[in-house]
Amino acid sequence: MKANIHPNYQEITVACSCGNKFQTKSVLGKPVLNVEVCSECHPFYTGTQKIVDTAGRIDKFRQKYARNAG
Repeated sequence: MKANIHPNYQEITVACSCGNKFQTKSVLGKPVLNVEVCSECHPFYTGTQKIVDTAGRIDKFRQKYARNAG
């Protein structure tokens, strides 16, 4: 192998938005990698599904396309 051409492979911390943190190795160059989902909070791994509706889009859709009872 040639010398001084390979990236630095170091241990980093991966921090999820749910609060979970774990160690892995990467050539990223930063000590911390921030991610939005991980195996602790992803619906595929947890078996539960959360719907986050901050703008009220689901309620707006239901009101717009709801059938009138009368």
